[in-house]
Amino acid sequence: MRAVDIIMNKRAGKELSREEIAFLINGYVAGEIPDYQVSAWAMAVFFQGMTAKETACLTDVMLKSGECIDLSGISGPFVDKHSTGGVGDKTSLILAPIAAALGLKDPMMSGRALGHTGGTLDKLEAIPGYRTNLSVDEFRTILIKDGFAMTGQTKEIVPADRLLYALRDVSGTVESIPLITASILSKKAAEGADALVLDVKFGSGAFMKDPSDGEKLARSLVDTGEAMGKKITALLTDMNEPLGNTMGNFLEVEECFDSLEGKGPADLMEVTLELAARMAVLGGKAKNAKEGRSLCEEILASGKPRQLFLDNINSQSGNAEQFLKLRGTFRSEYAADIKAAKTGYISGIDAWTIGHAGVTLGVGRNRKEDPVSPTAGIVFHKKGGDAVKTGDKIMTVWAKDEASLNAALPRIESAVGYSDNAPPPRTLILKEIVSK
Repeated sequence: MRAVDIIMNKRAGKELSREEIAFLINGYVAGEIPDYQVSAWAMAVFFQGMTAKETACLTDVMLKSGECIDLSGISGPFVDKHSTGGVGDKTSLILAPIAAALGLKDPMMSGRALGHTGGTLDKLEAIPGYRTNLSVDEFRTILIKDGFAMTGQTKEIVPADRLLYALRDVSGTVESIPLITASILSKKAAEGADALVLDVKFGSGAFMKDPSDGEKLARSLVDTGEAMGKKITALLTDMNEPLGNTMGNFLEVEECFDSLEGKGPADLMEVTLELAARMAVLGGKAKNAKEGRSLCEEILASGKPRQLFLDNINSQSGNAEQFLKLRGTFRSEYAADIKAAKTGYISGIDAWTIGHAGVTLGVGRNRKEDPVSPTAGIVFHKKGGDAVKTGDKIMTVWAKDEASLNAALPRIESAVGYSDNAPPPRTLILKEIVSK
């Protein structure tokens, strides 16, 4: 086989065989096929798509490109959650301790910031000392002890996804439904999850801008996951405005801890509890989503998830006592306020614009090797639907340095929309997608 023939076949819209897909992906992992050819193939996939059979083959080939985490000997059920990416999207840090408190095991393999969207690992590593580069033995030990463990990919686990993930970010192919499907499900299969709840986002701050495209992605994920023998449910959720009242690494960790203390903002808690309810159902702890939500609300009120969160900080080499002391104070010295330009209502705060401004502030990265700032970010004092008067404080902004702050402020100001009348309330969860 030749890589160029496979590229041309896909460019022409032909269905690739498993052998062709395996030749290309395994050759890339082995360093025998260059990234410029894989980029060309990814672009062909972006425009021509893949059949369900091709997507399943790609997922399986990527899964088998490296090692899988062995969870044998650990009692389950193993249930995880995954988001397709958004701005201020921090639900994983709240969901994992709730799931563990319910008696589920959540083996969570997460990623870093991709484009304008935030990364769970970057948020966690804003906690001083917190370590996400766990060995498999460490991952197993912490999962048994705390009921959840938070790790990133290693060179050995799904190396094909690690390489393709970075390549998609710089080749304009992030939004490809087959490539997203294979990326998510290969990682989730490798981490050992039996069941998976997906938060598939649509809107300006998501990779899928249109709800119909978000639904196509959700359907692809659910159907491919079911074909792999996984129990899987997806919620289609709105990402036109940042989720919660913070955007930034340490800021979002703080907000998650506030949420575990019962002080989370309404939009964040609505999405979190609906996702947690589905985790309870797939894990056999509840008969339906309504019962699951009630169960999650009860366990949250008990305080047990809060303690599990602190326990996990210590388990993963952080210092829970130091984290508590830093709450409310761990901020960059470079700060400014955004104030209302007129009297009326906030019609919305555009998530895409805020996400890209966050990269400038230091929350995200332009290149995969760029460092991120734990102390940069935004607190939203007002959100869509809130009444404001000229000069009211809408946001407080922190940046990694003065130049970044000055560069980001005009873009942040442009993200705020105004209206004379109160806008209609947002529908946060559009629909649920389950197996056919």
